[in-house]
Amino acid sequence: MFTGIVEELGEVVAVEQLEDASRFRLRGPVVTEGARHGDSIAVNGVCLTVVEFGDGEFTADVMAETLKRSSLGALEVGSRVNLERPMAVGGRLGGHIVQGHVDGTGTILDREPSEHWEIVRVGLPAQLARYVVEKGSITVDGVSLTVVEVGDDWFTISLIPTTLALTTLGIKQSGDPVNLEVDVIAKYVERLLGPNGPSTGPTDGQENVK
Repeated sequence: MFTGIVEELGEVVAVEQLEDASRFRLRGPVVTEGARHGDSIAVNGVCLTVVEFGDGEFTADVMAETLKRSSLGALEVGSRVNLERPMAVGGRLGGHIVQGHVDGTGTILDREPSEHWEIVRVGLPAQLARYVVEKGSITVDGVSLTVVEVGDDWFTISLIPTTLALTTLGIKQSGDPVNLEVDVIAKYVERLLGPNGPSTGPTDGQENVK
């Protein structure tokens, strides 16, 4: 589990294309400190497993399903990436509950800079629009953010100088893809209240008796 508070702006140092997957080697001295084989690290909001590590770098294999659902397939040597280690038990939850399970990709539509912050409008797939609400939380490339405004197929976020300086959102341009993870609680509520939700039968151990 992650919080969406990016720890480090890392870099892709090698990409190996496999038959139905890709292997990435990434530089991240902060997130690899104390790393072990099998640990999880979020890369642009995607939870990946550490296969190898050393000298401030780590290697992760990315399956075809992850490449299909995220923007990681567009990464190349030199690409900058947002990196975050899982939340430690007992730590502060600085952002919101983030699983590192990307729901889909969006597109940067436009940016509106101002003196102290920047408003970014992001297009999102129709199937995700119902989970995005004004003042709600969303994860964009692994960054926990508050939604400012919502349209039928877009939303806006307000980026402070720290976010612009320390994450990839400061260098993304119009037309660039971003990974999106919506609030998992909203998805559970939808499932529970939907036609295939929980049974309305007896509760508290009671059974129908004929």
